[in-house]
Amino acid sequence: MVTVLDRTATPAPRPRHPEKAHRPDQEVLRKPDWIRVRAPVSKGYAETREIVKSHKLVTVCEEAGCPNIGECWDKKHATFMIMGEICTRACAFCNVATGMPLPLDADEPNRVADAVKTMGLSHVVITSVDRDDLADGGAEHFAEVIRAIRAATPSTTIEILTPDFLRKEGALEVVVAAKPDVFNHNLETVPSNYLTVRPGARYFHSIRLLQRVKELDPSIFTKSGIMVGLGEERNEVLQLMDDLRSANVDFMTIGQYLQPSKKHHPVVRFVTPDEFKSYETVGKTKGFLLMASSPLTRSSHHAGEDFARLRAAREAQLAKSA
Repeated sequence: MVTVLDRTATPAPRPRHPEKAHRPDQEVLRKPDWIRVRAPVSKGYAETREIVKSHKLVTVCEEAGCPNIGECWDKKHATFMIMGEICTRACAFCNVATGMPLPLDADEPNRVADAVKTMGLSHVVITSVDRDDLADGGAEHFAEVIRAIRAATPSTTIEILTPDFLRKEGALEVVVAAKPDVFNHNLETVPSNYLTVRPGARYFHSIRLLQRVKELDPSIFTKSGIMVGLGEERNEVLQLMDDLRSANVDFMTIGQYLQPSKKHHPVVRFVTPDEFKSYETVGKTKGFLLMASSPLTRSSHHAGEDFARLRAAREAQLAKSA
């Protein structure tokens, strides 16, 4: 008997979220009118997409399925995601693929810097997947990207959105020493949700991380954000604001959680625009230099304009206290 092996068939693609495959399907709620966006079709969007692909780069705009991608890419604004497109964490809300990442690409910092120069960015946001497999969590790679951008376009201001560097001694100090203009690390949700939404992280470690940035370099703006609609209570959000202010965080963002698939954490409810406006008002009274709170607010949405507002708010604060 002869066994014939068919090697012409295309192998089944690896599931994007193998760790979520066993979970029961969750109902996906219909989005309200205030949260819908148009499909990206503009010339600017196409040009930005081509620059990203020609430089062999990854963006969180695509990987996380950001609803603002059409608006931002039309303006040639993109948030670069370094260290690959595979994350070592398996957060219940996130659409980034989970698994074992590839080794770091030593040329990536130069390609990011060249893309920033080609796009003519005055402000750039750099984020990454979690790299728990690396001894420093990718801290030195972050620093190399910052240095490469500084060398290529010295006038570009740099905002980073980092992992928590959990159990990576000395990693934060490496990143802060590279002197980004804004250091962002998102809490994502209130502490009572961490076991179900962000099981690989620790709430008070993240608070301490942000506090430590200010201790190391008070000139760096600090920033954090959360999603709402995950079942949190209003009082929990207000307490989280107080925790961030205790860590001297300058800027907070609040946006609506959107469920990437039936296997992800469900949207418990859609928070109304009036509730978002209320959070913004409360945040200002608590002392944040800047608050961004709306259904479509995301960490890097309008980041350049927000950075200009941050600097102006700090200057006004210093002038008032002089």
